[in-house]
Amino acid sequence: MDGEGVVKRRRTAEAGRDGGDASLDEVFKDEDEEYQPYVPVHLRRQQKLQKLAARVQKPLVSEGDDTDGDGGKGRLGGRGRRGAGSGADGGADGGNAEAAPQRSFVPLIDQAIDIKQHEKPKSEGEKQLELEKEILEAQSRGKQLMSGVELAHDIKYTEPMKTSWRPPKHIREMAAQEHAAVRKQFHILTEGKDIPPPITSFREMRLPPAIFEHLKSRGILKPTPIQIQGLPAAFAGRDMIGIAFTGSGKTLVFTLPLVMLALEAEMRLPLVGGEGPIGMILCPSRELARQTYDVTKAMCEALEAAGHPSLRVLLCMGGISMAEQTAILRSGPHIVVATPGRLQDMLEKKRFNLDNCKCLCMDEADRMIDMGFEDDVRNIMSFFKSQRQTLLFSATMPKKIQNFALSALVEPVVVNVGRAGAASLDVIQEVEYVKQEAKMVYLLECLQKTEPPVMVFAENKNDVDDIYEYLLLKGIDVVAVHGGKSQEEREFAIRSFKEGKADVLVATDVASKGLDFAKIQHVINYDMPKEIEDYVHRIGRTGRSGKTGVATTFINRNSSEQILLDLKYLLREAKQRVPPVLLAIPDPTEKFKATVEDPNVECGFCSGLGHRITECPKLAQQQRSQMAGSITRHVGGGEF
Repeated sequence: MDGEGVVKRRRTAEAGRDGGDASLDEVFKDEDEEYQPYVPVHLRRQQKLQKLAARVQKPLVSEGDDTDGDGGKGRLGGRGRRGAGSGADGGADGGNAEAAPQRSFVPLIDQAIDIKQHEKPKSEGEKQLELEKEILEAQSRGKQLMSGVELAHDIKYTEPMKTSWRPPKHIREMAAQEHAAVRKQFHILTEGKDIPPPITSFREMRLPPAIFEHLKSRGILKPTPIQIQGLPAAFAGRDMIGIAFTGSGKTLVFTLPLVMLALEAEMRLPLVGGEGPIGMILCPSRELARQTYDVTKAMCEALEAAGHPSLRVLLCMGGISMAEQTAILRSGPHIVVATPGRLQDMLEKKRFNLDNCKCLCMDEADRMIDMGFEDDVRNIMSFFKSQRQTLLFSATMPKKIQNFALSALVEPVVVNVGRAGAASLDVIQEVEYVKQEAKMVYLLECLQKTEPPVMVFAENKNDVDDIYEYLLLKGIDVVAVHGGKSQEEREFAIRSFKEGKADVLVATDVASKGLDFAKIQHVINYDMPKEIEDYVHRIGRTGRSGKTGVATTFINRNSSEQILLDLKYLLREAKQRVPPVLLAIPDPTEKFKATVEDPNVECGFCSGLGHRITECPKLAQQQRSQMAGSITRHVGGGEF
């Protein structure tokens, strides 16, 4: 006999003992009700997955909807397949099994193909923008304007610094719409959280009377757009990125708040030897550092003449003897104006420290990073012992540098007057095609366009020396500046030109960044620079402080086609005349620019308008330099 028969007879006997007359049909009926068929393991797993899919995904068929006509059985039907709702899982969750979507049976690869088929195809412009975004993110990844100590210990500041300055009550009580109207009136674009209100008068900024008189003596009667919004933000202790065209008054936006911060600290607790500075200004070139030092020292002297405490300013740059400033170092400087190389050397020698430094200003910040001072700046920041206010300013601030700086600033305020990298509208730009052999002769004709003083820019030192000697032979009072000259020669040339003792200054790009020549009327580019940012800085030496100026640029076949395309779009943006030689250059990005909303979309790496970041010559040059440096290191280390 098989086991099943034994079980049936035992159950029958038990039924007979209990009930006495229980029939065989009743016994088998009870067996059918208790019987649970075996469901294979893989089918039970499939049922569980279907129930999970029914809970996570939206059911295709509502629960209880008997559209199949199978009384709530599973979609596949059959007692052996789904248990027909009679098992522990099937009977209790028959409705959920019915509601399970058919999508769960489709393989993932088929789902992906289906999504792609129904997805709206991207245009060439959208694909290009996505690629550019990836490249820009790759360039900014891993770079932060923070010290090595802060990165190692994961130190992050979440709150901006607090100061005692507050705007007047009537300005604080103005509605947000009124502040927005002021910004719109002066074409000020801002980004950030809790932006301080713009103030259109120096008197309402609560400055000492001595500062008013000093500014008035220099012909500064009312703030410029960058000062209207930048000064309140700096006075309030906010980190800031200031972007405005050359000659717009950016220097005052960071020197004046720094002087006021040092004055307040000195009045509360005077500095003694071994202390200081309270604030620091970094500049990319010696000429700019000297000019910033003169501006800052003049304000401190004006305050001292009015009876305020004396503020000591230290100039720290290469080419000068620090022995002359030993007295300032011994007493403790309030403000340090420096170039990165010499400052790093002084800090490592412990001539002074940054324990009490509360403010760091970087003038021409993007050029400083591009010139290879990035590691020096990060090393300098490692000497800070606490949080500091960081102010970054430039006329050309590409997105790459902005993203790089925003990584370390605390709730920064971005103040932008005009497009970053745009040329000043007060400069009349003239572009002329001149053959290489005729440039020197034609230069004499261009010098007669306006009265002196005139600046002439050349790309390399040899051209500067050749132009200088040629103009001397022609009887013109001329001086020259380039990196190969001693610091005394460079300072003598700049001073002679500013004082009117020389009519023409011939220089390389060391004199193109931030230098202020109030009376200059004409700038001549003897050759087109390799980067459009250098062109913007060069022509910015004229047309400053609301005055108009002229910029003449020589181009020929030696100029790269890429930089000429950038020049063409820059002229169009400034509504200047575009010569036929530039109009004849074919633009490969013309088709792409026709498909985007803003045709004047600049390169995120160098702010050039004539190319995209995928064809950026500056990015390509940087990558070649990095590759060459990597190969040099490998060869030096013996890996090849």
